[in-house]
Order: sequence, then structure tokens, then C-alpha cells
Amino acid sequence: MMETKKFVAVGLVVALLIGVVAVFLASSDPDGLESTALVVQDEKTLTGPAPEDGDAEAIGAGTFEYEAPMPDYSLGESGGTPGAIIAIVIGTILALLVVFGVGKVVTISKH
Repeated sequence: MMETKKFVAVGLVVALLIGVVAVFLASSDPDGLESTALVVQDEKTLTGPAPEDGDAEAIGAGTFEYEAPMPDYSLGESGGTPGAIIAIVIGTILALLVVFGVGKVVTISKH
């Protein structure tokens, strides 16, 4: 059986590989929540492509605002592909730390 530390290390490597590859293979056409927002706004049909000038974030405009620390898996316009890879690595590691933190809190609260 694999040790816990080795298992976590292999899992982290696999997560990073999937994260980096998936972003570059993903469609540039909005899907999921963005696509649903465009359908609700009558800017696209359910199965049609998104319009070039569609604004999926227009729903609830003015009621909720935020700025993502690494929007669109990047470190800004000047970062390019290396910036996107760095953003993915940072995001994956932060997600892992959050999961470990929640796991610790749950484990401590059970004892």
C-alpha cells in the first residue's frame, strides 16, 4: 500500500497535469453558468454558439461585484502562457491547502 505522503504527492502531480492540460484544451465558447446566463438574457439559444458581444456577467449588474485574483486562469495580459500555468499551479495548491485545512478542522472537532 502507498504511504500517505506519497499518495498526496502523486495526487498533486496528477491534479496539476490535469489542470494545466484542461485549460488549454477547453473551449473558448462559454459553457455552464455563463451559457445559462446568456440563454436567460435571450442572447443565445440553448444549443447555439455564444454571440461575440454577449455579456454573461450582466445578470444582477450592480448587485454583486468582485474581482478575481487570477481572472481567466492568468496573471494578466502580459503573463501569457507561462502566467496561465503559474496561476493554475497556485490555484491548485491553494485548493489543496483549503481541503487539508477543512479536513484538519473536521478531524479535530470529532475528537
